[in-house]
Amino acid sequence: MVDFLRDFIHILRSSDLRISTSESIDAMNIVSEIGLEDKSLLKHSLSFSLAKTLREKEIFSECFDNFFEENYMNLKEGKLPQKIKEKNTEINDLDKLGDIKNNLEELYKNSDKTSLMTAMALAARGANLQDIKLFTQVGMFTRKIFDEMGLEKLNNDIFQASREGNIKREEELKNIRENLRLEIRDYVENQVKLRTSYSGKQLREDALSQMRLTQADKSDYKIMSGIIRKMARRLISVHSRRKRKSQRGLLDIRSTIRKNQEYDGILFETIWKKTRVDRPKIVALCDVSGSVANVSRFFLMFLHSLTEIIPNVRTFAFSNKAGEVTDLFESKDIEVAAAETLLLHGGGSTDYGQAFVDLEGLLENNIDRKTTVIILGDARSNYGDPRCDVLKTIQEKSKRILFLNPEPISVWGSGDSEMQRFIPYCSKSKVCNSLNNLENFVDDMIRSSI
Repeated sequence: MVDFLRDFIHILRSSDLRISTSESIDAMNIVSEIGLEDKSLLKHSLSFSLAKTLREKEIFSECFDNFFEENYMNLKEGKLPQKIKEKNTEINDLDKLGDIKNNLEELYKNSDKTSLMTAMALAARGANLQDIKLFTQVGMFTRKIFDEMGLEKLNNDIFQASREGNIKREEELKNIRENLRLEIRDYVENQVKLRTSYSGKQLREDALSQMRLTQADKSDYKIMSGIIRKMARRLISVHSRRKRKSQRGLLDIRSTIRKNQEYDGILFETIWKKTRVDRPKIVALCDVSGSVANVSRFFLMFLHSLTEIIPNVRTFAFSNKAGEVTDLFESKDIEVAAAETLLLHGGGSTDYGQAFVDLEGLLENNIDRKTTVIILGDARSNYGDPRCDVLKTIQEKSKRILFLNPEPISVWGSGDSEMQRFIPYCSKSKVCNSLNNLENFVDDMIRSSI
């Protein structure tokens, strides 16, 4: 209970609430009196001692809700794996963590989400996750928590399976390790969000820029939209200058001499020959099914914020059948258009093969060697025919195909992922799952087009 409250007060202080030592003691007395059973009563009671102004009460309310959602309700309810409970219901946290270390594979296979979150919360305490302050520390704390949970034993099991030639078990354990790593990273990212919600606008924006888009909450959309506009303005400024410079050809000697005749031949002004630079034609095909909807939302907003330097963008969305949504972005606000795109084409069983067939039919003769095709999605096609033959046809007609996948490379080709079969037809295939990734990708794309 003391650890729970100390961590919560630490978050409140990092959110710019001024909490004195005496107020912290008052809060501990409150918790000891009323306990953790009644969440509403606890929230109301703590707000009297820890939040004074109306603004502080708003911050307190949001921090409290997020903290309880992400952290300690499962600990309060004692939701531990059944085998750990049976051994000793009174064992301390170190004993719990020891049991988890010895049963990490079993924990992943046989336990529910709450038990896994409990294990991560215990390991996070051992790794001092409460000290995290910057998003750049996510990787470090992810590894620390994984070590606390028993990564060494899992690695040893993988090595042993490899030595025995048990390929099936080796692959199974590697998949468990990767999935656990992703779960832990999501947990750590949520903790960073929780601790940076009000600790400075720039720090908050930095955290959201690097956070995986699949983790974005609706409450973050407004801030992230502003980040996208800033990134777009920055790219427009950089690439508009590059474009003007690239359009400047060789010195036009005759025109320069004529222009400077009034200056007795002294070259005060220079005239340059113009070089025609074709603006890139962009075709974007976005998977808007549930698993990648947020990534597609922000990518579409980003792409259509850059009309000053890439005005020729045709946008298509799909979960199974593909449809064009270019008119939405031309007639409505970008954020509204992105939301409506998800409503119109989201849901349904994902089918990349059908989407490629639809795209080829919708483009007809409007794709040529100046066209860059961007595909954004996780390449998971529910074991349907991926129609690589159609993708090959699109590749042969276009300038290049760029594939952005929000999943880590380690899981490309696993399960129903067709990514490995798509790669041969793509000029570039990149992991793209954060706003920073999107900015870097668009920057590279424009740089190679101008």
